[in-house]
Amino acid sequence: MPIRHAPARIRIKDLRLRTYIGFNDDEQRKRQDVVINVTVDYDAINAAHSDDVADALDYKALTKRIIAHVEDGRFLLLEKLAHDLLAIALEPPVVHRAEVEVDKPHALRFSDSVSLTMVAEREQD
Repeated sequence: MPIRHAPARIRIKDLRLRTYIGFNDDEQRKRQDVVINVTVDYDAINAAHSDDVADALDYKALTKRIIAHVEDGRFLLLEKLAHDLLAIALEPPVVHRAEVEVDKPHALRFSDSVSLTMVAEREQD
């Protein structure tokens, strides 16, 4: 009986970066901390069989793109930042599904953070 493999899941956890985020004057004048979690699902069976880096998803390159976008950008809303990062996560053609969570620590009084999560899947032909 053949085995059907589910997609592999790579998680980039607690990526701590600083960016301009928010719409208040103070938020636009100084960088704030954000914590980013990205999950991508992709078919890793070729990489698992070959043990060849060329067959694997390059999560280091993906992380570098995320870092550059966050640190070089300015965002009014968590929604915009999360949507942009979701698009970056879905750029590699092997990625079937991606989920991005962006936390903004200390955004609310009496709260550790506020987070927003977005999920997208590649349309199947």
